[in-house]
Amino acid sequence: MSRILYVTDLTYPARGRRYCDEDIALSAALRADFELALCHPLDAAALMDGFDLTVVRNSGPVLHYQEQYDAFRARALARGTRVFNPLHGRGDMAGKQYLLDLTAAGHPVIPTVADRADLGRLPEVAEYVTKPKLGADSIGLTVHPAGALAGLELDGSTLLQPRIDFRYEVSFYFVGRAFQYALYAPDPAVRWQLQPYEPTPADLAFAQTFVDWNALDHGVQRVDACRTPEGGLLLVELEDLNPYLSLDLVPAATRTDFVAAMAASIHDLLA
Repeated sequence: MSRILYVTDLTYPARGRRYCDEDIALSAALRADFELALCHPLDAAALMDGFDLTVVRNSGPVLHYQEQYDAFRARALARGTRVFNPLHGRGDMAGKQYLLDLTAAGHPVIPTVADRADLGRLPEVAEYVTKPKLGADSIGLTVHPAGALAGLELDGSTLLQPRIDFRYEVSFYFVGRAFQYALYAPDPAVRWQLQPYEPTPADLAFAQTFVDWNALDHGVQRVDACRTPEGGLLLVELEDLNPYLSLDLVPAATRTDFVAAMAASIHDLLA
């Protein structure tokens, strides 16, 4: 039986979520397929050589321990360590550059720029949002009135987006490139009060586009989008580092299927 190092921070105080509950339940379910040990993200680099694969789960925003995460990543790449999710993800795993790339390529994302010369790519709205290019969990997010744009410093490390009016946010959850379930937040003011969502074929095609673009054949991914007043979807985030899965909010059968798909993906990566 393969040995798995499961990386999680059971004490991280996530807003509106309980990381510890999800990881206790998910790691317990995976023990049916693997020998498994939990460790804090700060210990992962030192411990991972003793395991067949390292699973990175609800470990909190890595910007809180960026130096240690960079060391873990460098060591894993140098040694060819198997990591789930694999480390070549193009979404949040690599920062927010993908929002700039997808905007420039004309994909349906919230328009995003990082250079004053590109302000013309943004629609004219009453308010704009800035966030760090390496940010996570809304850390550093600031709202600015349109009249303040002239005074903003845009040096490439900060992203600028229009503040979008939307009807609701919806998240699509994948294992590898295979869709598993969807959840949405009916109240835009309460992001983590989620309910099951039945996606339309158009919704699934939207989410699948970004998963296929990311080219992660193993791992878990969450595609976050917002529904505009006109009815379309815009990408908010492509979370491929340690996406919270909200498994406590899905039916038991869906949860069982997800665990089975995740275990199968790990077995496939090990093979």
